[in-house]
Amino acid sequence: MGCVRKRGKSWNAQVRIAGWRSFTKSFKLKSDAVCWVQQTEHQLKNTSLPSVDVGDTTLRELLQTYAKEVSSHLKGSEIETYKLNLYSKHPIAENKLVNLTQRHFEHLRDERLKQVKSGTVHADLMMFRRVFKTAIHKWGYGLPKNPVEYLQLPSPHKSRKRRLMPSEKEHLLTAASLQRNIYIASIVEFAIETGMRRSEILKLRWCDVDLENGFASLYDTKNGEDRRVPLTRRCIEVLQTVPHTNEQVFPISATCLRLAWNRARKKAGITDLRFHDLRHEAVSRFFEMGMSVPEVALISGHKDVRQLFRYTHLNPDNVFKKYEAF
Repeated sequence: MGCVRKRGKSWNAQVRIAGWRSFTKSFKLKSDAVCWVQQTEHQLKNTSLPSVDVGDTTLRELLQTYAKEVSSHLKGSEIETYKLNLYSKHPIAENKLVNLTQRHFEHLRDERLKQVKSGTVHADLMMFRRVFKTAIHKWGYGLPKNPVEYLQLPSPHKSRKRRLMPSEKEHLLTAASLQRNIYIASIVEFAIETGMRRSEILKLRWCDVDLENGFASLYDTKNGEDRRVPLTRRCIEVLQTVPHTNEQVFPISATCLRLAWNRARKKAGITDLRFHDLRHEAVSRFFEMGMSVPEVALISGHKDVRQLFRYTHLNPDNVFKKYEAF
């Protein structure tokens, strides 16, 4: 049941419904207070009763629970878990869930936009939206609405168009071969030839590689499906130079590869090139070779064709050569 009371120069509205906590809010106008009471009552009456009393639960506790119960079971959970832990230390995490409003996240959005790019803020707020959605609809937290549901989000990241230039490839492989780790140059060239993700390359085992028939089998990939990737002649030549001394084809950690990649790139004098751009390069080459969308998707492992095109940036010179051939 709701009520509106005059307190000083403002109107205090309160809504109490069995099974829910008490909701209160102040307004300058009585009409706004009455309208809010009616909307809140309607919303609560048409929402299933909460199975979890949030009580004094803070945002920090929710983020930590989500990291343990949800994020830890996802592929590539490291990044999301890192972000959840990062925001757990932010002042906003000290707020109780019952007190959080859209306004809190508007302030967080504006603050973060001064520190990082809009695409990063967009991704982080989408993560918050998923956290609250899970808490309310799956875990039954007693919250009437998701405070991030209707928040205006900044523009997402623009798709990268960075490709590896022929001269850059030569310099990069030379610099990679000078690294103390003997696998770095082979991994770089292997990535360019196959279009595999970094995680897929590092998980690859010799028992999953068929050099005689020219393919590698990938299991438990990012999209949850297994696939076979054809190996080019150059790719097979690269693998034949790699020592068969370990179960893994490339027995190094992701951190080791990241650090070695940064050193090689810097030594080669190349800027604004990420390891994942090698996957962009490979996919674009597949299309330039004349492969169809289904064929490329079969190799790259993309389920959504729209997402596949984000990785595709054809070289106009190669396209013009094909056009002249007609």
